[in-house]
Amino acid sequence: MTNLSRRRFLQNSSAAAALATTLRPLAFAQSPSRTLGPNDKINVALIGAGIRGQGITSTALQVPNIKLLAVADCYDGRLTHAKELWGADIFTTRDYKEILARPDIDAVIVATPDHWHMQAACDAMNAGKDVYCEKPMIHAYSDGPKFIETAKKNNRILQVGSQRVSSILYAKAKELLASGAIGKLNMVSAHWDRSTAQGAWDYTVPPDANTTTCDWPRFLGSAPKIPWNGERFFQWRKWSDYGSGVAGDLFVHLFSGTHFITGSTGPTRAMSTGGLRYWKDGRNAPDVLLALFDYPQEFNLSLRVNFVAGADDNEGFLFTGSDGLIEIAGNSVILTRKPMSKEPGYNVGTFANAMQKEAIADYNKKYPSTTQTAGVSPYIERFDAPHGYNDTYDHFVNFFNSVRTRRQPIEDATFGFRAAGAALLSNLSLEKGKIMEWNPDTMKLG
Repeated sequence: MTNLSRRRFLQNSSAAAALATTLRPLAFAQSPSRTLGPNDKINVALIGAGIRGQGITSTALQVPNIKLLAVADCYDGRLTHAKELWGADIFTTRDYKEILARPDIDAVIVATPDHWHMQAACDAMNAGKDVYCEKPMIHAYSDGPKFIETAKKNNRILQVGSQRVSSILYAKAKELLASGAIGKLNMVSAHWDRSTAQGAWDYTVPPDANTTTCDWPRFLGSAPKIPWNGERFFQWRKWSDYGSGVAGDLFVHLFSGTHFITGSTGPTRAMSTGGLRYWKDGRNAPDVLLALFDYPQEFNLSLRVNFVAGADDNEGFLFTGSDGLIEIAGNSVILTRKPMSKEPGYNVGTFANAMQKEAIADYNKKYPSTTQTAGVSPYIERFDAPHGYNDTYDHFVNFFNSVRTRRQPIEDATFGFRAAGAALLSNLSLEKGKIMEWNPDTMKLG
């Protein structure tokens, strides 16, 4: 067993970064885009300051020469907390278009509920801003082409926030697979299990939540208009009107990792099953979901999310090939190699003695070399990330590098559409009770 050194991991991280290569116009004019040098400060704003938004923004601000100027959110308490976190001079507003009108904002982080991703991101790109958009990129399939078109039309950088695409662990797994370390890939399996209320999106509703402190009409946006509901406002992932269920929240991470490591554009068929097993609190997103996918590269993908796992939270990735396994577990990549024998072996013990001798002689003529590997102990090698490694930080480094160089990131709008489009097949298959077809190249349902 060997550990990957910090220097080797940083080299892998650099290699991973090197891989990155019509809506209504807003009522205000597009802000002029600044030309940014390698040492120029990038001014950013946050749109959607919830749990994820505050968390990733704090990570983004650890990258050198990044400054937060403004925050938009529909809950006053989060705007107050933004000033507590990042300074009283932070501009705050319920209306993100006030932020987009500012010429001093270079890029925005979109961490709204899923049903706002397309509108907020495309409004920002139309206003001349680059965008880091949380996953899943889309809430509906019609969102995907709009993202791609708007980014291209405005020459904007759009990076989707599945941070594992920038992970040095995933870069190592990609390197191992491409080198033939496990032979021909035939199956990928991944799971993400949780067993807590917070893990199942049962987030705390603040005591002051009401229609005065929360901009309910703005939150609803394109969603059905219903009376005020604090649970829907703060626990929006539980309803398909605003979120995309476990497929959009978690499957999409697993798709992003699979596509990055294998180089695939996506599956062609999907079938899923699941349901509400425990969290029967009014939500309509299942808490258990299992799905199978066919890939044109002749491997299958198996995914599972279980919010009622009854054990410690855990996730894992396993790539199975003809000669070995690549496992991503925690902060490690584990390579196990046991190549398939080139010989079938023989079992002649039930034959007559004379026939046994004849069968063995025939076998030895057909397989004269000694290539039998049955019973040989597997070779195992382990690669560990440095202590405290944070792939979200690396993902923001890659995003800001793209903002400066104008080179598109690997997780651009097309990559994001393919990952989210594949993930949402699970919801469609469960809803319709049938196998769903998808063309990963044209990004259209079959």
